[in-house]
Amino acid sequence: MSENKGFSLDPVQLQEYQPNRYPFLMIDYVEEVIPGVSAKGYKNLTLNEWYFPEHFPGAPNMPGALQLEALAQMLTVAITTLPGNKGKVVHGLSHTVRFKKEVLPGDKLVIETNVLSWKRGIAIGKGVGYTNDEIAVEADMTISIPDLLKQFLPAKSDGTK
Repeated sequence: MSENKGFSLDPVQLQEYQPNRYPFLMIDYVEEVIPGVSAKGYKNLTLNEWYFPEHFPGAPNMPGALQLEALAQMLTVAITTLPGNKGKVVHGLSHTVRFKKEVLPGDKLVIETNVLSWKRGIAIGKGVGYTNDEIAVEADMTISIPDLLKQFLPAKSDGTK
């Protein structure tokens, strides 16, 4: 049995597999992706991030919704690097998230995701975000590629999917 080979994606290459762009691209670099299995990388946070001035004045921290978005984007990379999925739109279906500590300016949010299941256009995965070697956020996620999923949906009464 051959072992899956991983590869990295620099910020330019990442944009081939992740449709989000500034200011909503929550990944700076993918250190290793094994298509259909896992992806890990990071987001460097500086005080210049667009959300810090308002979240919150005097005590800036990364909004929880954006922490979850970073995890979901990394899981997306694990799926969109599979053959035939490059450039496909991905939608979130379900997320259960747990926040453990604040993510602050100057932190490096290290993001690790694993694909637990990939069937019929639906991926179930887990993501963990670390700062300073401590868990900051973790999530169980279900995402889909609607173009693939619709192939498996039953036909409507008019014969369309």
